[in-house]
Amino acid sequence: MSHTILLMQPGPKPETRTYSDFESVNECMEGVCKIYEEHLKRQNPHTPSITYDISQLFDFIDQLADLSCLVYQKSTSTYAPYTKEWIKEKIYILLRRQANAGQ
Repeated sequence: MSHTILLMQPGPKPETRTYSDFESVNECMEGVCKIYEEHLKRQNPHTPSITYDISQLFDFIDQLADLSCLVYQKSTSTYAPYTKEWIKEKIYILLRRQANAGQ
């Protein structure tokens, strides 16, 4: 359980920057998925249920101007930065675990 801060800048303007904090890396990755799901709901307001695959989620992440995480490191009492690629890797692991648990 490492406190994680998600830094996101969807558009080119710095004013679009936001942050969210989570109790763990997994909660943060679920948060990224929820952000994408909200984006899909706004794009498709009349669709009752929305489905997507991981490649569409990764395309969404790639088109964001910036997305990164700061993860608390207990040993040094500092936050370590992580990139979009790291975030995609963690999301892949999370979704794969969820899919395996559902079988």
